[in-house]
Amino acid sequence: MKGTMNKLKVVAVAVISLVVLIVVLQNTQAVETNLLFLTVTMPNAALLFGTLIIGFAIGVLTAGHIVSIAKRTMPSNEPKGTPHDAQEGT
Repeated sequence: MKGTMNKLKVVAVAVISLVVLIVVLQNTQAVETNLLFLTVTMPNAALLFGTLIIGFAIGVLTAGHIVSIAKRTMPSNEPKGTPHDAQEGT
């Protein structure tokens, strides 16, 4: 089962890489992009890649924030009556 999942991951990465390569090769023309007060001319593929990286970073930061909130709100597995609880009352 574990070997099948590893093979599936390798195939998925290969397919995604192939799709990214095709998109990059099809979008080499230059485009003008307005970024606040700047006008930047860059290949369309670079703009797509930059957008991908920004979206990935936002997703990672959001997931990390959600996980940290979940860890803080989880009740501890420490049984009641431990020495830690006894010290809290003193």
